[in-house]
Amino acid sequence: MKKTAKNLTLSAMFMALGMVLPFLTGQIQQIGNMLLPMHLPVFLCGLICGWQYGAVVGFVLPFLRSVTFGMPPLFPTATAMAFELATYGLVAGLLYNRSRWQCVVALYRSLIAAMLAGRIVWGAVEIVLLGLSGSSFTWQMFITGALLNAIPGIVVQLILIPAIMVALNRTGLVVFKNTEVQ
Repeated sequence: MKKTAKNLTLSAMFMALGMVLPFLTGQIQQIGNMLLPMHLPVFLCGLICGWQYGAVVGFVLPFLRSVTFGMPPLFPTATAMAFELATYGLVAGLLYNRSRWQCVVALYRSLIAAMLAGRIVWGAVEIVLLGLSGSSFTWQMFITGALLNAIPGIVVQLILIPAIMVALNRTGLVVFKNTEVQ
């Protein structure tokens, strides 16, 4: 019960961070698309609270932000982001939690796998959503949206998330494990 309450509280904090971090980009969509501020708290939630919490926070956050602030636009952006971010939280949390050792190497493996899976899911959802609206989603749109425009955000994620996790490990709030998962 105590762990559940802690995870719910932390998830609410990550949700709140996901709501306010995009304001750091000044609500300029192009900068937000490059720095991906909503992704950071979702990854951290999945890694710290577990895949279930990360997936829920990732799925709800884009819709909540869209309804509250009008950004990202509900269709197709927030809808596709909901599936993408849910995948990030789920995959990062699941792989990290199931790692034999929970350390920086496992953290990078989990992050990279989650980033790849999330971008594939985002592309698949975009194909479906844009197909339903009579538009098309090209390979060039996928490469641009999932990779080229996202490079600054990917770099930020690969630097900040491990740095935050190492800092939390040093304080004892999140402990790296060097034992086998039962």
